[in-house]
Amino acid sequence: MSSSQQRADVSTVPGMKIYDWFNGPYPARVRIALAEKGLLPKIEFIAVNLWIGEHKKPEFLAINYSGTLPVLELNDGTLIAECTAITQYLDSLVGEPTLTGETPVEKGLIHMMTKRAEIEFLDAVSTYFHHATPGLGPEVELYQNAEWGGRMRDKAIRGMRYFDNLLKDQPFVAGDRFSMADIAVLGGMIFASLVQVPVPDECAALRAWHARMQERPSVQAWRAMVERGAA
Repeated sequence: MSSSQQRADVSTVPGMKIYDWFNGPYPARVRIALAEKGLLPKIEFIAVNLWIGEHKKPEFLAINYSGTLPVLELNDGTLIAECTAITQYLDSLVGEPTLTGETPVEKGLIHMMTKRAEIEFLDAVSTYFHHATPGLGPEVELYQNAEWGGRMRDKAIRGMRYFDNLLKDQPFVAGDRFSMADIAVLGGMIFASLVQVPVPDECAALRAWHARMQERPSVQAWRAMVERGAA
């Protein structure tokens, strides 16, 4: 069995809570990571409804000042927000498969590519959604700049072309192994699909990579959770 297929014993891992929304693109990143690590049975999911702005209410802001999802709560009350931070914690909690790298070079490359996936793609789609579409509605979208949103849509498409070019020469976003960087690009693809930002026709490598990702058990587990809904 290869290192990427080994599964750590999670029986001694204490239970945790995740505040998220079942089909959110950012929550998808952590749910896929949890599935990769075999930790889904250890999680109690607490629904925070994005569409009615629950993540911006005082009750949730007391949990996460940034008013963003997801948030991990440990059994001692420690709160960890931000997808990369949560994934890093989960990766350190149990062993294989490793999502954040083993060697110093792997760790550096994975974090670099994860940040690029956020800046060049996922966050750009998010900005387009919040500024150039109705977004989450007037109670949440207190300020919108449609021109800026349109520019971010264009940036997201450039990001798709960047990752397409990258994936012509390597099987995964950060090299030879599936990692947190792939999950970040998957988050971008999920968000782009939700807001109907199409992948350019010429991005064959990105499309092929995405098709392969749909075959991963972790992605299938995430899709099954989405189909089940918030409950």
